[in-house]
Amino acid sequence: MRFQVPQFIEVEDKIFGPLTLKQFLYLAGGGAAIFLTKQILPFFLFVIAAALIAGAAAALAFVKINNRPFVIFLSHALGYYTGKRLYIWRKEEKKPVKREIMPIDMAPTSVTAPKLTEKHLQDLAWSLDIKEKIKR
Repeated sequence: MRFQVPQFIEVEDKIFGPLTLKQFLYLAGGGAAIFLTKQILPFFLFVIAAALIAGAAAALAFVKINNRPFVIFLSHALGYYTGKRLYIWRKEEKKPVKREIMPIDMAPTSVTAPKLTEKHLQDLAWSLDIKEKIKR
């Protein structure tokens, strides 16, 4: 039995011409707020308020920051500025470490250093010279 898997589920449907429902509601709300300010405020203050309201409505409808809607950015910014932030820094005192010294006769004897032959030393010196020339 085959099932059809929905595709493009992140894309919102365009309902009002080139606008989605959310974009249309933001712009319609901005238009209503501008109309109310025209009825309440004198012309000089109305022009300033209308410019601010239109800019806010356009930003809410069309601006994306990091491919996320501006509304989400505003909610996160508001949550950050109104939330509690507590910064605590306490310097911790380092306690001295006690080390016991072993007597020489109890020291482990199983550790041996690798033998360095002249050929191995020449190979090592040559590889270091090559790496130094490559870095330049």
